[in-house]
Amino acid sequence: MYKIEKLNELAKIVAEKREKNASLEPRRMTAEEKDSLLAEFHPDYKQNEFTVLSAGVNKGEKVPTQLAELLQGRSRISAADVDLSAPDYDTDVLIIGGGGAGASAAIEADQAGVKAMIVTKLRIGDANTMMAEGGIQAADKPNDSPAVHYLDAFGGGHFAAKPELVKTLVTKAPEAIKWLNELGVEFDKEADGTMITTHGGGTSRKRMHAAKDYTGAEIMRTLRDEVLNRGIPVVDFTAAVEIILDNKGNAAGAVLMNMETKELLVAKAKTVIIATGGAGRLHYQGFPTSNHYGATADGLILGYRVGAKLLYADTLQYHPTGTGYPEQIFGALVTEKVRSLGAKLVNIDGEVFMHPLETRDVTAASIIRECTARGKGVETNLGSAVWLDTPMIEYKNGEGTIEKRIPAMMRMFGKYGIDIRKEPILVYPTLHYQNGGLEIAPDCATGVENLYAAGEVAGGIHGRNRLMGNSLLDVIVFGRNAGIHAAAKAKETDAPQGLTLEHISRFNSELAASGLDSKVQSPMLLPKYARKK
Repeated sequence: MYKIEKLNELAKIVAEKREKNASLEPRRMTAEEKDSLLAEFHPDYKQNEFTVLSAGVNKGEKVPTQLAELLQGRSRISAADVDLSAPDYDTDVLIIGGGGAGASAAIEADQAGVKAMIVTKLRIGDANTMMAEGGIQAADKPNDSPAVHYLDAFGGGHFAAKPELVKTLVTKAPEAIKWLNELGVEFDKEADGTMITTHGGGTSRKRMHAAKDYTGAEIMRTLRDEVLNRGIPVVDFTAAVEIILDNKGNAAGAVLMNMETKELLVAKAKTVIIATGGAGRLHYQGFPTSNHYGATADGLILGYRVGAKLLYADTLQYHPTGTGYPEQIFGALVTEKVRSLGAKLVNIDGEVFMHPLETRDVTAASIIRECTARGKGVETNLGSAVWLDTPMIEYKNGEGTIEKRIPAMMRMFGKYGIDIRKEPILVYPTLHYQNGGLEIAPDCATGVENLYAAGEVAGGIHGRNRLMGNSLLDVIVFGRNAGIHAAAKAKETDAPQGLTLEHISRFNSELAASGLDSKVQSPMLLPKYARKK
């Protein structure tokens, strides 16, 4: 571990080589080199960190061990705990989750003329959407097209995504930007109103639309205001702990729990949308995370227990540039936009060791290799990291670029005495995104009738790796899709009859038959950070 004085000395080496490094353009890796690198260094390839499921619709498939414990855990409730005959809420479309996907779904369901309602375990907007920084992709410039966007996204996901989902994502992208713009999102624009776009890792065109480096917060602000202005009911600090089925096995609502009083409530609905987000707060393999406090994989458990299949639950995205130092913001996201503006990754010797805009999985694996196998990392009290030469942005683009284009990043580090305009910063991969999730069709339907999923909780859109800017895009595209289709289905669906929670005992019996006697309660709802004696 180096002390601050030594870190300052090492930072001077980066500064001394900046002029030389600025003109360096490392070649991109070949497909064979990428495959070899990922197999050896990416966390998804560590077989001992995964567990094969013994129960449920994905029995026989592997998932991260921490997720397996929750998927094969015990419900927080039993059927005897609630009276399903007297619902506390009765709506057409019940939306579980108050992030970008849930809000988009609610707006579209309301627009369709049905009763929509959001329940969220924290507050509306307390979600990963709020924390997304770099931008949102859409092929809406003359030199671009949805077809090119498709090739970038499909290839970036190792050709593993469901083609029909990628097609929906990219063809609906320009409309999504137009919709957000008309709702009032303040995208970065030229003086004549033309939207400013930049590159992201793995993109062949500049199609990243942004609002400085707080794009997600700006989008979430706008969506939240639209939900509230429309008068759509939002029940804050209330978590869904089980999906309710009807006598036909269709989704028909959810059991809710007041996060403060632990009171159980019943919400009856004709259709249900799960939009609960990701799983970063499970801290797979001990990684820090860039995720919001509530990202505990709840939607995966809710859907899985009633029979919704998971797709690619064994693949996660470790964002290559999480904050490696200082401790107060360890793991916090350093947006890829920093590299798209010109910053380069540099090792302890001041050497640029890779192309700055490789895909995220390749970049993360390269940094891990540099810090482990090659011994070229910078040691801190938090572990090893590499430099991200942020002053190179202004060296290449002129003074004032950082304050204009990534002001939130400048402020975040500035709070701890680090001026990213003058000093490089230390970064290391952080658990960022759940590539897999509940398998959906293009209309967001799961394998359970009347149950839909949208946003990060859904799987198959990005394959086994996601490109920058496609998560905010899928939140909007599939959030809207879920709202539109769940509303249409609600209109043709009679009020559900014979509400039941029998699936809980059925799942418990399957666990017992598999020899599992779990004491873990799930969904987790909130991470466990209590100090241990």
